[in-house]
Amino acid sequence: DPFLHRVLAIIRRFLDLQTASIWADVSAELPLVRGTALDVGCGSQPFRGLFNPEVRYHGVDTVHAKSRFGYKVPDTTYYEGNVWPVADGSVDFVLCTETLEHVEDTSGFLAEAYRCLSPRGRLLLTVPFAARWHFVPYDYWRFTPSSMRQLLMTAGFQDIAVFARGNEITVACYKVMALLLRLLMPQDKGLLAGLFLRLIGLPFVPLLFILAAIGNLSMMGKGGDDCLGYTVLAEKP
Repeated sequence: DPFLHRVLAIIRRFLDLQTASIWADVSAELPLVRGTALDVGCGSQPFRGLFNPEVRYHGVDTVHAKSRFGYKVPDTTYYEGNVWPVADGSVDFVLCTETLEHVEDTSGFLAEAYRCLSPRGRLLLTVPFAARWHFVPYDYWRFTPSSMRQLLMTAGFQDIAVFARGNEITVACYKVMALLLRLLMPQDKGLLAGLFLRLIGLPFVPLLFILAAIGNLSMMGKGGDDCLGYTVLAEKP
């Protein structure tokens, strides 16, 4: 049911502040894209529906996506190595969400984005900052605005803009919610231990929703130095 799917997606974004912050930024940008779009490290292609229907969408991901990250979806080109299966200067827009932290050779990765873009083509990427270590051991980096600008300038990009997603209030809500969710959805616990943790966490369910509301509202304000992550826009000359 498409309607039920949309409702569940909205609820998930409300409770997952990282996802909500990324969605807010990409949903403002992707509908404006025209031409050919390349979604690198596309995973389950969660943002594909935000592109204009006339956009020629191409999703690519590493051949290790299934074994390392649990993603394998149709209509995705899986490749091995460091060279993307895309012709030089053949795309108008590159999207890369929460992927760069999983790339060992970040400079080579951004050089590939530059190679594939046409002149005046644009890059949008998001990276985490306050996020926990995830997909262990394939999570290598956390980036600051200074490091993102330096990496992109070295790759040849211009008009680089870095935006913080959230602020200290957002991060505080996010961290407390993560603690509550460990009670409500315990991982790798036995049946009795899991049931016990859920019973402890049950009274805190209203607090979870209050924190989610505060966290979402906080993202309407100015981004701060302590944030969930960064959204970066850049252009190939």
